Amino acid sequence: MDTLNQLVKSFWLLLTQTSGASKSDIVSRLVCTIFFIRSVHTVYQNVGCYGVSGAFTNAMISCWSWISPQIRSSPRIFRRMDKDVEAISNSMAQRLARDGADGRKNLCLPEEGWDVEKVEAELEALLNLDHTRWEDGRVSGAVYHGGSELLEIQTKAIGKFSVSNPIHPDVFPGVRKMEAEIVAMILAAFNGPEDGAGVTTSGGTESIIMACLAAREKAAAERGVTSPEMIIPSTAHAAFFKAAQYFKIKLHLVSCPAPEYKASVTEIRRLINRNTVLLVASAPNYPHGIVDDVPAISRLATEFNIPLHVDCCLGSLVIAFLKRSGFPSPYENEGGFDFRQPGVTSISVDTHKYGFAPKGSSVLLYRNRSYRNYQYFLFPDWSGGAYASPSMAGSRPGSLIAGAWATLMRMGESGYISSCRQIMGAAKKFETTILTNSILQPHIGIIGHPMASVVAFTSKNDEIETYDIADAMDARGWHLNALQSPPAIHCAFTIPTAEAVDGLISDLIDVISEMVLQIQERKQEGEQIVRHRGKSAALYGVGGSIANTAMVSKYAEGFLDTLYKA
Repeated sequence: MDTLNQLVKSFWLLLTQTSGASKSDIVSRLVCTIFFIRSVHTVYQNVGCYGVSGAFTNAMISCWSWISPQIRSSPRIFRRMDKDVEAISNSMAQRLARDGADGRKNLCLPEEGWDVEKVEAELEALLNLDHTRWEDGRVSGAVYHGGSELLEIQTKAIGKFSVSNPIHPDVFPGVRKMEAEIVAMILAAFNGPEDGAGVTTSGGTESIIMACLAAREKAAAERGVTSPEMIIPSTAHAAFFKAAQYFKIKLHLVSCPAPEYKASVTEIRRLINRNTVLLVASAPNYPHGIVDDVPAISRLATEFNIPLHVDCCLGSLVIAFLKRSGFPSPYENEGGFDFRQPGVTSISVDTHKYGFAPKGSSVLLYRNRSYRNYQYFLFPDWSGGAYASPSMAGSRPGSLIAGAWATLMRMGESGYISSCRQIMGAAKKFETTILTNSILQPHIGIIGHPMASVVAFTSKNDEIETYDIADAMDARGWHLNALQSPPAIHCAFTIPTAEAVDGLISDLIDVISEMVLQIQERKQEGEQIVRHRGKSAALYGVGGSIANTAMVSKYAEGFLDTLYKA
């Protein structure tokens, strides 16, 4: 800091030596001085936060992010890539855009409305389009199904409240009551304080986005922060990146080094500054099922008086009931991972995951009501009347609130404890098999020490390629999630997956056995085996990989376009 001050003083002296200088000279000196000071300050901040090597790496990344679009604009260089992307997108369309046996498309309204029987028949046909058999437990995560009885109750609840809208609580008082009770029940499950508060949202992404917005607004109102920053683990959910983009919050990523794969508390401390509006921890994270060191991060949050958000979207009511189900609960000896930690100010929980509620149901919890108020949108001067909205949406489906409430009431604590035992029992069985099986153990290994329902594994050598395992399992009808950085595969266990765990283990053993046999045969023929692809990337939500990382964004755009291909 002394060196920086000296440099500033030197330039200030240069600026003030204006004897005989023209006005344009003075202005140019002022501009140069401001530019110099800002540049030095930026470099100083980056070196202080990331160290010399880290600052250099960030500078290289920034340069590439500027150069890359310029290169892409060259049709000569990227003509071949565009053709590859088109071919991959066409392949994706064939895989995802299925029209059924008759190939009929409904691209405009029918002249006359269909009769009920025809609508029901078409719905049945759409339901039975060729798909990965989640019903048989062959899909990792994606479908958090609580059973046919629960589905029937949800359908009745949704039907009874299909026209309801929480924006009109005087018209639909029952929906208001159910929503308040959902928040209260989830607060209790995560040891919310007496003044605890919360809102329901459309899913984990909205819960995370609103938590980031509230933190930004709180810092602006209470500390005058105009250049907000937040510190998140590199394994944090992509929704934090989306929130940063939407709300112009600068992101600092901290590493999650092996073998623990937890967010580096040392890096978090180094990155905290006066503009920090939020710290983040995952319980667990999506990629590897690892729970960050919430107690240590909570101590930092308390020391620096910065909010700490714990993302329990994936952990949901499994992680909340671990201890009562007979499994170790994260950091129980240090006070736990939830509101029992004094630094934890907000928690996101997806009730549509291990709460088994209908899709489109999540809860964002706050330590107190005053903090929650920072996420509200208030517009008292609108010509249509004073407008107030608790979250991103205006109108919201009361039917989903009813479905979530009915699910929580039907399951009860005993139901969630029972499901936790079933899901965690399967996850631990799968993990233990990988660690001890004589065929699997030499070739694949578990990432970190997962404590919840997600188990991630990766190849331990260059002879077996991780994504080849995913492809081989896909050929056997399993939809497992491909990961990147490092390349890995994870399985998020659900009730259907838990019921199919023996088949999953058997097929994985067969796949690895076949790969090992192929390698042995090729070695006998004198062929050198080096199969590790270091430049592959995984596409979230599809379970596949992309061989050329330079095409990831283009490919992802094609994937999204495919979703709306009628």
